[in-house]
Amino acid sequence: MMTILWLLLGFAVPLLVFSVSITCPHGKKCQLALLSKTDVFLYCNSSEAQWFTYFLESEANWSNKPLSAWDTEIMPEGILIRSPLPSQTGFYICWDKKGKLVVQYKIDFQDVDTLHITHRDLGQKPLQNETLTLGSKDIIFTHWEPWQDCNRCGEPGERKRLGYCYIQSALEKPVPCWLYQGNSRPRNSRMRPEMQIEACYVQCEALTVENIVFDDFQLDEESEFAWLTCPLGSIYRPVVWEANNAALTWRDQLSGREVSTVLDPASGGTQLLVFRPAVYRCFVQQQMRAQFNPRSDVDTLELLQREEVRRLQEVEKVRARKPGSRKGLKLLLLGGTGLGLLGVLLRLFYPQRRQKRNQVLLMK
Repeated sequence: MMTILWLLLGFAVPLLVFSVSITCPHGKKCQLALLSKTDVFLYCNSSEAQWFTYFLESEANWSNKPLSAWDTEIMPEGILIRSPLPSQTGFYICWDKKGKLVVQYKIDFQDVDTLHITHRDLGQKPLQNETLTLGSKDIIFTHWEPWQDCNRCGEPGERKRLGYCYIQSALEKPVPCWLYQGNSRPRNSRMRPEMQIEACYVQCEALTVENIVFDDFQLDEESEFAWLTCPLGSIYRPVVWEANNAALTWRDQLSGREVSTVLDPASGGTQLLVFRPAVYRCFVQQQMRAQFNPRSDVDTLELLQREEVRRLQEVEKVRARKPGSRKGLKLLLLGGTGLGLLGVLLRLFYPQRRQKRNQVLLMK
């Protein structure tokens, strides 16, 4: 039997949840490629740690810029980099209070706006290997991450994997493209990250406790569209949207079919562009995270207010028509009292139309 516990979380302390968290062994230097525009948390297990950053201007020239130049936040456990740019490719070095190296990250933030997306079930092919320049022995290739989990369970779904641009030189280890080349040299059109998608199917497992956000939305009057964002979604996690219980798939979007929604490639489908009212639900790692309901142009409270105005107008008409008639006035005023009480109750228990819905804790 499923027990549903309704708990308003407006006064709860939010948990720190990041799109991707990176760790590196103590005293080591770690090199990796990531995507731009997605928050990243770099761990550094040291009290009173100090961070230093160096950004690659060219193949051999590095520049030091203060962290305050970017949207970053130093925390006791590490550093949070919000929506990193490709220009933030470089070294992130953590020292302890005695000036000893704790950890060093060498990160290539590859431009997600150039993401090359393919779907295996549509016969679309990923990028092929190329040489860096004509006659060069340096090879540009895609280093693929493992497949993420299926985004649905118990019914057909999709899964994705990310690929990063790397360059392989003779007798040397592969290096992420912009760590190898720097920002000042001309780019090869092959130098771009990738995302590949394929169909999948897995059985469902028992769910535990999840926070679900209920909110509403309204299409913009001029543009006639709206953006929805799935909480805790990320390009690094399996995400799926439903519109009126029907799954929105990458296959439909990449096949060229006419659709009324657009999964945002740069966020891995975390953001959804919608062009018509519907009930939209999103799931992260097969867990429901949010439901967005279309907002009515006129809500119940507004209808009552309009009815109250109409009633007052009727009262004035009765007074003007029959000054001595009290029976009609009593009936109208009695009806107005009922509407007024109903309006008070609605103000107490009916959420404001433009106010974000509370989260609900579901225990199964």
